[in-house]
Amino acid sequence: MKYFLVLILIISLPCFSQDYKTQLAAFRNTYKAEFLKDNHSPLNKSDLKLLRFYDADSTYRVTAKVEILPSAPGFIMPVFSGTGREYTRYAVLEFLLKDQPVKLTVYRSTALSGNPQYVDYLFLPFTDKTNGEDTYTGGRYIDLSVKDFANGMVIIDFNKAYNPYCAYSAGYSCPKPPDENKLDIKIEAGEKKFAGKKKH
Repeated sequence: MKYFLVLILIISLPCFSQDYKTQLAAFRNTYKAEFLKDNHSPLNKSDLKLLRFYDADSTYRVTAKVEILPSAPGFIMPVFSGTGREYTRYAVLEFLLKDQPVKLTVYRSTALSGNPQYVDYLFLPFTDKTNGEDTYTGGRYIDLSVKDFANGMVIIDFNKAYNPYCAYSAGYSCPKPPDENKLDIKIEAGEKKFAGKKKH
């Protein structure tokens, strides 16, 4: 019986891996298409071929334990240029990544939470040891939703980490990841540095 279960697992793993790569490819195609729909986009159609990503790696898709912070006060998160924006700390996430314990904080925008379209939107900015080498110096973002949280857990997929607009062009007010989300490991997943020249 044990041999049978192991055999099933071995057979199913390539299928899961292939399905994941297909799903991530679809996600990235949608991500690229969104640049062309945004009137304030820093990129045009010819720029999209200069976007770079790490290969899909399902080991960077992790399940985190969640500690909700219901009474956290608002604070101003600095931006790379312009005026900071108010956020609240929504939850602390703890998980293992490559056998290392990791802790990150996810935030809620005060301004966006008053908009019915974005009432469930959550923001996970972070920096890691790839910044300035393979990835954008200022860090990367992951989008989450309140609806992603269930039974004290949430899935974080670093393959979906993306660059702020500031990675492509000057003149944008992109939030700086807080120091509490500075990781001392390499996150070799998600979007890499833009291969084109930064616009001014």
